[in-house]
Amino acid sequence: MDILILNGPNLNLQGRRDTDVYGTQTFDDYFASLQERFPQVAFAYFQSNIEGELIDAVQHAAGRFDGIVLNAGGYTHTSVALRDAVSAVAVPVVEVHISSILAREEFRHVSLLAPVAEGSIMGFGLDSYRLGVEALLLTAAGRRLD
Repeated sequence: MDILILNGPNLNLQGRRDTDVYGTQTFDDYFASLQERFPQVAFAYFQSNIEGELIDAVQHAAGRFDGIVLNAGGYTHTSVALRDAVSAVAVPVVEVHISSILAREEFRHVSLLAPVAEGSIMGFGLDSYRLGVEALLLTAAGRRLD
């Protein structure tokens, strides 16, 4: 199975930004642990602070990846264009967030991506990504979490 991990704005600062909320582990270190944990998965990773680059990555995933684990960062709450890209491709997308967006500022409570994603996982720190991968593996096996 081929899975794209796609991170949006400011996630390149993981381990340095708001460590009380996001923790101190860098995403590079966490990504290496994901690769070790799931040797049957071929992972690719892309991060951008630019909305259009994230949209391009979603569009280019069609036919190349079996699933996307997407942390759109702040674009979760603002990007209709990213939502449209997710709904336009035939690639399952699991939305993840390190923190619980529902436990944060009110403007973060709405996800434009949730209605077009396979599911949303939040609040489990970096382990949200592991749970997202596991959800995609279940989906690929024809099983649902409901």
